[in-house]
Amino acid sequence: MTPFFRKLLGLNWLLLANMLALAIFGVVAIYSATYMREDSAAAEFWRKQANWVAVGFFAFMITSLIDYRWIRWGALPMYLAGLFFLILTKFIGSKVYGARSWLHLGPINFQPAQLAVVAGIMVLALFLSQFRQMHPMLRLLLCGAIVAAPILLILMQPDLGECIIWLPVLMALLFAAGLPLRYLICIILILLAFIPIAVNLGLKPYQQQRITAFINPDIDKQGASWAINQSLIAIGSGGWAGKGFKAPNTQIELGFLPATAVHNDYIFSAIGEQWGFVGGMFLIGGFALLLVTCLFVAFFAGDQFGLLLVVGVTALIFTHIFQNVGMTISMLPITGVPLPLISYSGSFVLMIMFGLGIVNSVWVHRKFAR
Repeated sequence: MTPFFRKLLGLNWLLLANMLALAIFGVVAIYSATYMREDSAAAEFWRKQANWVAVGFFAFMITSLIDYRWIRWGALPMYLAGLFFLILTKFIGSKVYGARSWLHLGPINFQPAQLAVVAGIMVLALFLSQFRQMHPMLRLLLCGAIVAAPILLILMQPDLGECIIWLPVLMALLFAAGLPLRYLICIILILLAFIPIAVNLGLKPYQQQRITAFINPDIDKQGASWAINQSLIAIGSGGWAGKGFKAPNTQIELGFLPATAVHNDYIFSAIGEQWGFVGGMFLIGGFALLLVTCLFVAFFAGDQFGLLLVVGVTALIFTHIFQNVGMTISMLPITGVPLPLISYSGSFVLMIMFGLGIVNSVWVHRKFAR
């Protein structure tokens, strides 16, 4: 048997099947949330998502079959490319929901912040695995410098949601790399103390309104609190089994959920209304299985570099799930973070599938790394 077929048969098929099932369900959910729209662009959302899923699956397979240790040479160039695109976005990017966060390069439309965080995981995993004997404080400071550059550039857009993503990912990597627990506790306490200052001095007025709407949803029902209240109504009206696929007279069809965001930021609200509590739990169960599978791969990783790569990707996916679902059920403020593999966001689907390809590569090549 050739090495290629040996690797192909050695893929983590549970990870592959779970990822594809979620991605296909995402296409169906986007279709059900936009089919009633009259504009032609909205009618094409699910087709565009399906095309991105196909491209992402190809990237997943290629990445899975290539030894993940190639990242040692590709991490830094990818990280620098992410910074370059973030700088470019500041000058020629497109504004979406008040943030200049999207970049148009010919037919390609993507969000450089998503590329930067995946590249950041690769660089952090490489650094933490190569300098294990360095003093913890020095490692912490250098890791802070690695994440500071992209975070500052993202804050300039400003895109608070993508900035928040970095913090749990960094904490998970530092914990997995063996940084003493007292350092992590100090970081958490400092961040908690910094929150009031950031909210009052660092946020734009519309971002402060989102915080206010989260704390008191009744304060401005026709303004800042409109979206979150309609999201809660949609999910609540779905009941146990939902109103059904393409059901008429829903919050989606009647336009109460924001038409510009129902297929991405509020896709979980649409799923809750059409598929109910059962559908929502099946979706969360699918994500839970995906995350547990990734942690299983991390446990059997052949070296610390592979372990850190998997932990970083897992933390990235978990944080997106937690933030997106949390904001639609009013557990967290609205941040505009997409739901992995489900929300309409072509470049994000590609980045998540690429990240899961790295996870699969760690599984396939675990014996070669020992």
